[in-house]
Amino acid sequence: MKALPFLAAALALTLSASAMAHDPSEKITVLQEQLLKNAPGKKAMMIEVDYKPGQSSIAHKHEGTAMAYVLEGEVISQVKGEQAITYKKGQFWYEPAGSEHLVSKNASSTRPAKLLVFMVLAPDEQVLIPLEN
Repeated sequence: MKALPFLAAALALTLSASAMAHDPSEKITVLQEQLLKNAPGKKAMMIEVDYKPGQSSIAHKHEGTAMAYVLEGEVISQVKGEQAITYKKGQFWYEPAGSEHLVSKNASSTRPAKLLVFMVLAPDEQVLIPLEN
């Protein structure tokens, strides 16, 4: 398996988020990463995000476009300038490139939640950039 720059960033975020919270951060798994032949200068990524009960992501933004689909449980998501929405299994949403993702968390304190995220971004763009408080 080839090394992915995203994995190093995700690991660093997981470690820093773990230091700030009681529970470790969400588990992020890159399922697939592929350069797009029909869109030169872009790549597509499929990412699985697993939340334990009560877990949340740090506030962040994405340089690329993201589409998320709830595979399991319920996830609360809020992008800057919009209301927080609870998405249930089978529901999905879209985030334009550059969106500031203020809230992304498991809605349940007793059940896990899982997302499938599809992103399109330039090969040198970061998947996730932490927001400063």
